[in-house]
Amino acid sequence: MDIGTFQSMLDIGETIAVEFKRCGNGIADDVYESVCSFLNRFGGDLFMGVLDDGTVYGVPPKAVRDMIKNFINTISNPKMFTPTIYLAPEILEYKDKTVIHVHVPPSAEVHSYKRVIYDRVDDADVKVTATAQIAQLYIRKQDIFTEKKIYPYATEADLRMDLLPRIRQMAVNHAGGKHPWDSMTNQEFFKSAGLYGTDIATGEKGFNLACILLLGKDDVIFNVCPAYETDALVRKVNFDRYDDREIIRTNLVESFDHLMEFGRKHLPDKFFLEDENRISIRNIIVREMVSNTLMHREFTSAYAAKFVIQQQKMYVENANRAVKEGIITPDNLEPNPKNPIIASFFRHIGRADRLGSGVRNIFKYSRYYSGQEPQFKDGDIFKIIVPLDESYSFDYNVEDHNVAKSEFIAETSAKTSAKTSAITGAKTSAINTAKLTETEQIILELLRENPAITQEMMASKVGLTKYGVRYAMKTLKDKGILIREGSNRNGIWKINV
Repeated sequence: MDIGTFQSMLDIGETIAVEFKRCGNGIADDVYESVCSFLNRFGGDLFMGVLDDGTVYGVPPKAVRDMIKNFINTISNPKMFTPTIYLAPEILEYKDKTVIHVHVPPSAEVHSYKRVIYDRVDDADVKVTATAQIAQLYIRKQDIFTEKKIYPYATEADLRMDLLPRIRQMAVNHAGGKHPWDSMTNQEFFKSAGLYGTDIATGEKGFNLACILLLGKDDVIFNVCPAYETDALVRKVNFDRYDDREIIRTNLVESFDHLMEFGRKHLPDKFFLEDENRISIRNIIVREMVSNTLMHREFTSAYAAKFVIQQQKMYVENANRAVKEGIITPDNLEPNPKNPIIASFFRHIGRADRLGSGVRNIFKYSRYYSGQEPQFKDGDIFKIIVPLDESYSFDYNVEDHNVAKSEFIAETSAKTSAKTSAITGAKTSAINTAKLTETEQIILELLRENPAITQEMMASKVGLTKYGVRYAMKTLKDKGILIREGSNRNGIWKINV
């Protein structure tokens, strides 16, 4: 490790992947606990001779060789570490201080130190004792897709067979009029969709967990996954409890419908044009959030998934089989399928697109919906946060925006001068009109006469399109002259003088 990288880690401090140990009198147990937790999580870097606050204390130079020897002996001792590992410590010289650095890669196995399993949570090493938590470690390490678990005694009587005609039609519609599922028998359909198969390890044949979650009857789903549910909440007024709530425990196909309807019920559908067509950016964002939380959660976890709508934001969160921890952006996105069978099924019926497209869509349309960017937090709990702002409006596309701007800047002096003389009458008071365009002055006078006047009405009086008027009003708002009071639909404009 170069000194520049080391310095940056000192500046940032301890994280889920960085740990500082003083080690003034040799190597204590907590050093090996950190090694164990790094192995069981995403790996990390351990520095001996550094205080918790990032101050380089140094280890005794004469003791360095013995410390490294003892470290290697301990991690390779099966009575101490199970399974044993091999790591290569390196010596760093920093401002006349000696530091021992150990890079710990993530392991494909679950490790224990002195028969205790440790996991890394934020910047702490935590003992893992609960059976469910240990099971989740093994699931994460062994890259097991729990959706593939076979239930040999499940039959078609346990499934919602009445949903199949609708699912076949959805696949046909999404494929543009023709899809193989449409002509298959039920058994062929289940095999084609990956919902019926054979466990190579045990030889068991039957419907798998993915099938039961997608198409199972409610009591069958509860029998297989008793903790499975999605808690949909609205907390705009009553923050301690909720304004509206729906607990959804049915199959994933109908859960999607319920959650979409919940979003439509409680979120405004703002006007937006894309390529001259009106689209519902609310529905696009909610669709991506809902499909993500239904497709990619870890269903064996007891953690209840949530869809929460608040005044300033909405979010979904669910249990996750994480391969890393941190913030996801379109630039660092590395798509990783959590339930590939369920994800493929959703893509066939048009409720999801290619892996990673959901992140990009939410980033794209969130800017139009609230003017702000969303957050994706990866970890044992996966979370998508989308900001909300009911007063924000971006209801024209980039081309319209450019046309409006050009129209506004190049407004015809003859047309606007005639309108100005007819409308203004008196000089605008308390505002320096010399700094305003003629169109802006006209708009202010119109708003004085009627604060609830629509942009379409102003456009007819000013002699511009509604997009030109909208751009002019945006510039007045940016200058602090106009303030919007109330919602876009029922509010009024106030002149700030």
